[in-house]
Amino acid sequence: MSTGTDTAAVAGSMHTFPKTSPPSTTVGQARELFGNDKVHALLVVDDGVLIAVVERADLAGRDDREPVAPAGRLGDRVVAPSAGLRETWDAMVAAGRRRVAVTAEGGRLVGLLCLKRSGLGFCSDAGVRARAEERAAAARGR
Repeated sequence: MSTGTDTAAVAGSMHTFPKTSPPSTTVGQARELFGNDKVHALLVVDDGVLIAVVERADLAGRDDREPVAPAGRLGDRVVAPSAGLRETWDAMVAAGRRRVAVTAEGGRLVGLLCLKRSGLGFCSDAGVRARAEERAAAARGR
């Protein structure tokens, strides 16, 4: 980890266009989304406001037909854009969490802090776009 992270804020390292799900999303639909090993957290958003962050383990014992939002929580799964990046990174590693939602005043979702698989940095908007373009190109080539 670079020493530049010691005073940096989360806002400078977050991904700014995370995928979201509406409150109508069911547990069954969430299970389908989690079938993709790149999906670590489901962000349930209502009119721009984050209402729940759902992780795979939250779905255990739940019926596929019920709404997924009550299965999730906010708390330690959410951070402010002004939060210290170093402290947030350390907390994510300690919790074994690779995704933390970033919310502004009123719970408005403004981004997602995505820890890379290596644990040595965060996903950037440019990197996320590039991977999406690669997947789209591969799908066209099939």
